Amino acid sequence: MEKYQKILVVIDPTTDEQKALKRAIELAKKTGASITAFLSIFDFSYEMTTMLSKDEREVMRQSVITDKLQWIDTAIDALNDGNLTIESKVVWHNRPFESIINEVLEYNFDIVVKGTHQHDKLKSVIFTPTDWHLLRKCPCPVLLVKDHLWPENGKILAAINVGSDEEEHQLLNDKITEESLNLSKIIKAQVHLINSFPGTPVNIAIEIPEFNSSEYNDAMLKHHQEAMTEHAQRFNIAPERVSVEEGLPEDVIENAANKLDAELVVLGTVGRTGISAAFIGNTAEHVIDRLNCDVLALKPEGYISPLDYD
Repeated sequence: MEKYQKILVVIDPTTDEQKALKRAIELAKKTGASITAFLSIFDFSYEMTTMLSKDEREVMRQSVITDKLQWIDTAIDALNDGNLTIESKVVWHNRPFESIINEVLEYNFDIVVKGTHQHDKLKSVIFTPTDWHLLRKCPCPVLLVKDHLWPENGKILAAINVGSDEEEHQLLNDKITEESLNLSKIIKAQVHLINSFPGTPVNIAIEIPEFNSSEYNDAMLKHHQEAMTEHAQRFNIAPERVSVEEGLPEDVIENAANKLDAELVVLGTVGRTGISAAFIGNTAEHVIDRLNCDVLALKPEGYISPLDYD
């Protein structure tokens, strides 16, 4: 319960409806956490005023920052009942994700909470470059907030990968499950486990006629079920709350979340950087794109952000 003691909320400058701040306050009321409401702003028009001196440009920037601080404080006053410690902070930075991660690194925040945008006509969530950068590079858990409520006795879906023998994946499975159980105590929810496994590769079935795809699928299912049962037993999660399904992770997790009407999906991101960062999209990002509920994304233990230069 004491895990989330320092929450960094990313303020949305485009709207007065601050769903991330609402969610953070909801969490902080249960954990006694402190909250920092954080906004990164930048306006090229202030940087391009070459006719002004450096000091005059600084005065203009500070004026904008002060104005935004007052706006955030107004939003805080409307939501805070006075029992929480909520600080507001505005920085001038042209890359929001960098300023957010730098804040996490400098002040050791336990979690970043950020709202997502919804496309009004398509009714689907649009993820910004800042969202993806945070998912890839933020060292602490990132909670992406959608419009789904967190009622008591709700459902948390923990998406794990028990089919891998790699130690990194196994440790991440443990972390995802532990984080889900920790949150379930905080928000009074029930944890469910989901695991997907791939079916028979089409090229094998075509190229090797004698290959028995049915036997292969049965063996894969049995392997994942046994690994899932062992994992669930270690964390005292009842069999009826455990599911293994054949299919792509994005399909299986989306279907499970919809079936449960889950409030939250907890999953892991590999957090690669550079060229290999694109491959995170094969799993975590494709999954996140499809979900209609909040998502908590975790990094593997020992992950170091590429922005951590120390």
